[in-house]
Amino acid sequence: MTDYQALTDNYRTDVFFDISADLFFIAGYDGYFKKVNPAVCKLLEYSESELLAKPINSFVHPDDLERTINSRELVKNGEPLLNFENRYLTKNGNVVWLSWTSMPHFENGLVYAIAKEVTYRKKLEEERNNLLTTIKKINQDLKKITYTASHDLRSPVNNLLSVFELLDVSKIEDPETIELIEILKFTTTNLKETLNSYVDNISHQEHLNIMMEELSITEVVEKVIQSIQTQIKEAKVRIEMDFSAFDSITFNKVYLESIFINLITNAIKYTQPGVLPIIMLKTQIQNGLYQLIIADNGCGFDTEKVKNKIFGLNQKFHEHKDSHGIGLYLVYTHVTDMGGQIEVSSRVGEGTTFTITFKNYKI
Repeated sequence: MTDYQALTDNYRTDVFFDISADLFFIAGYDGYFKKVNPAVCKLLEYSESELLAKPINSFVHPDDLERTINSRELVKNGEPLLNFENRYLTKNGNVVWLSWTSMPHFENGLVYAIAKEVTYRKKLEEERNNLLTTIKKINQDLKKITYTASHDLRSPVNNLLSVFELLDVSKIEDPETIELIEILKFTTTNLKETLNSYVDNISHQEHLNIMMEELSITEVVEKVIQSIQTQIKEAKVRIEMDFSAFDSITFNKVYLESIFINLITNAIKYTQPGVLPIIMLKTQIQNGLYQLIIADNGCGFDTEKVKNKIFGLNQKFHEHKDSHGIGLYLVYTHVTDMGGQIEVSSRVGEGTTFTITFKNYKI
């Protein structure tokens, strides 16, 4: 190699060292930097002479010092260091995260290292971890509240059932009163079963496993209709059912009952004055997709105005005394938790249609 070539190669190396956006270091086995590029000085806010004058340890965050020293010993013993992350302190006391790749040169007692600043990524990771911790605590608190409420409500429900057992309906002559008592008894029995199911589901969800079973949609709907028979009669609602496309579905029983209860009672709440309320429940198969349709001829709403808020928590689209903005949120959660999808179409004065598409349908 000629002197000119050597000079040219050195010049190109220096230029590459100087203009690189990555952080280049040459460190000695004595624990001092021997050379750094301008990117290092800019990030750490020290001049090169300041960085070379102090031990490397003086720039390392105290909490990372011990493991940094240990990693440096490994490099000095001839082991490359890959993707090692630690914190450095800038001249103004700011913390920056660096990700290192360090290669030893044993003969010269030097370590050649390239680092990238990963402060932004580490902050995102910290925010994500904090968010996950917060969500986990909220879920635990909600689970505790749900479990406590479900558990504590079972006692008064059991007391009601005991009263019905003691009640001698043979002494009651009014047929309508007897019918109302039977409805109350049936509804209370269903409430007990629902509460028991909630407690069982909460227990199983410790293992992130939602209980599933083969269900008859007809049987589930009939049970739901019977439990809200009084509301149906008062509103003079006609419910039409057609599950000829398919009737059997593998789903969570509590979820499916909750879906029907919320969508049917919503349709009853928002009937149009002067219009005979009709609710259509049917199954269909479209392009290989197994779907459940719940449609009504109620007052409807403007989907363009509410858009993505339809299934949001505490979202209300009508002023009704029993509107809490929870029902549709629960329906959406039940469907999506089971891997399905739900869509809604509605027009003011023309009613609303919900289409639930089941995932991995099983007969």
